[in-house]
Amino acid sequence: MNWKKVKKAAALVTLSVIWVVLIGFVEKKGQEKTFQKVEIDLEAVSGVYFVEEKEIATLISQSFPELKPGLPATQIPLAEVEKRLIGHPFIKKAEASVGQKGILKVEIEQHEPIARIARPMAADGYITTDGLIIPTSSSYTSRVLILEGDYAEQLMNQGSLEGMPELMPLIEYITGDEFWKAQITELEIRKRNDIRLHQQVGKQVIEFGDGFDIESKFDRIEVLYQEILPRKGWNAYDRISVKFKNQIVCE
Repeated sequence: MNWKKVKKAAALVTLSVIWVVLIGFVEKKGQEKTFQKVEIDLEAVSGVYFVEEKEIATLISQSFPELKPGLPATQIPLAEVEKRLIGHPFIKKAEASVGQKGILKVEIEQHEPIARIARPMAADGYITTDGLIIPTSSSYTSRVLILEGDYAEQLMNQGSLEGMPELMPLIEYITGDEFWKAQITELEIRKRNDIRLHQQVGKQVIEFGDGFDIESKFDRIEVLYQEILPRKGWNAYDRISVKFKNQIVCE
C-alpha cells in the first residue's frame, strides 16, 4: 500500500469537509443576518449634489416600508431598490448591496448636466452628458451653456437629443474649449438648420447654420476674432455668418 497516496487522499478529503463546513457556516450566517439601516454613498458632479442623501433616504423608506431593523437580509429587495432609484431624474446609476453587519449600502451616480434649455413660458431642463433631457433641480443650479429657441423647446418635449444627434458634438466642442466656453454664452436654435451663437463680447449674433462641419466653422470664427474684428471694431458689423461652406459673411 502506498501510504503517501493514502495520506494525500485523506488530506484532500479533510480539506473538502472543512470547505463544506465553512460554506455552510457562511450561508447560515448570511441567512441569520438582518437589516439594520441604510447607508448612502452619493458621488458629486463637479462638487455639486443635484439630489441629496436625505431625499434618497426618504425615497427608499417610503417606497419600501418593510425595510425595518430585524428584517432578514435575504428579504431585502435589492433589485427593486435599484430600479426605484434609477427612476429618479437625476440618478444615472444605483447599486445596492448588504454588508456583513446588515447595512444596506446604496451607491449613487448622478447625471451630469452639460447644457440648459431655457423656456420663457415653461420649466427649464438640463441636457446631460448622455444626451438625455431632465428637469432642473430645486436644490442646485449648474452654470452651463444656455439653449433657447423654438426647436430647443421641441427637443425638451422629446426627452433626449435623438431628434438632433449633431447637437451634442457642438455642445461638447464649445464646453470643451476654454476660450469658446467663455465667449459663447448661448445657442439659439430656431430650426434644426438654423443655429445662432450669442457672444460674450460683441453685439453680433453669429449665424452658424446646422450642427455639422463644426471645426471648419469655428476656424472661420477664429479668423474673425483674430484678424477682422480687431481692425474693424467689435461692433462694426450687424450680421456675421459662417453657415455657408468655406465662407464668412460680414455685413
